[in-house]
Amino acid sequence: MITDLIQISRLGEKKRPENEKFRRWIKSHNFVERQFRAAAHEVHDAIDCRECAECCRVTEAEIFEKDVVSLAKNLGISRKQFLEQYTQTGTDGELILRRNKDGCVFLDGNDCTIYEFRPKTCEGFPHLLRGMGSIQHKMWAYVDRATYCPIVYNWMERVKDLTNFRK
Repeated sequence: MITDLIQISRLGEKKRPENEKFRRWIKSHNFVERQFRAAAHEVHDAIDCRECAECCRVTEAEIFEKDVVSLAKNLGISRKQFLEQYTQTGTDGELILRRNKDGCVFLDGNDCTIYEFRPKTCEGFPHLLRGMGSIQHKMWAYVDRATYCPIVYNWMERVKDLTNFRK
């Protein structure tokens, strides 16, 4: 299992065309999603996200009203204060957690300072095991995520083997 972030980035980018081909291929075939979920569980269990935190450095964390209310309450500030201090507009116009030069404003090294009450988007990341829709339906996002997330990169490689995808 590969967990080195530099290697994940290099290999993820190198395999981007292959992963895009795999994404198209997987959507045109029928597979039992149980296999994909079992592989996701295996990879999730083998890699500790909290040792990496690359998703917090790279991605925008979209938040929703329920998250705003929960985060403001847990931080002991008003909803308005939370919105002013800790949110911004994302690249697609959505509400996201504020970002600084190191990533998410709540990231301290590799630790999330709000981990116990983090938004649902963060809790479910990289969305292999949680979230709406089938894994096959969510494949569009995994090509990019395989360039920075060790879980997604290793899961995609495992699923390629499971499905006998010809690289």
